[in-house]
Amino acid sequence: MKDDNCIFCKLANGDIPTNSIYEDDDFRIILDASPASRGHALIIPKEHYRNIYELSDELCSKALVLAKKAAAHMTDVLSCDGFNIVQNNNEVAGQTVFHFHMHLIPRYAGEAPMLLWKPHEADDTAQKALCEELRM
Repeated sequence: MKDDNCIFCKLANGDIPTNSIYEDDDFRIILDASPASRGHALIIPKEHYRNIYELSDELCSKALVLAKKAAAHMTDVLSCDGFNIVQNNNEVAGQTVFHFHMHLIPRYAGEAPMLLWKPHEADDTAQKALCEELRM
């Protein structure tokens, strides 16, 4: 279902004009209006899902397959040197629009790195305990 108050529902369904590069029954890919790099695009489902936790396994699989195809195509067309595929869930993780979407960000040699974190030293005992806790 769609959310009439969601800007991404409107973008994905063509209610607001976009620079669309792909569309199928489930998704639209548009160029990001505030790009991190040349070619930065968004994969947006046409139905409203707040985040990845609300997607069905089938739709989640389709999104990743589409991201792979789009990244390969964009790499060929743009001659970029690398690619980030980014998906954030909830505000603390950087999500600012609460409609599931994936960022396709072409990367070019000489650009400053975008996605960085400071690795921490891992205690082996704590890692083993965490592994037991997280095992599915």
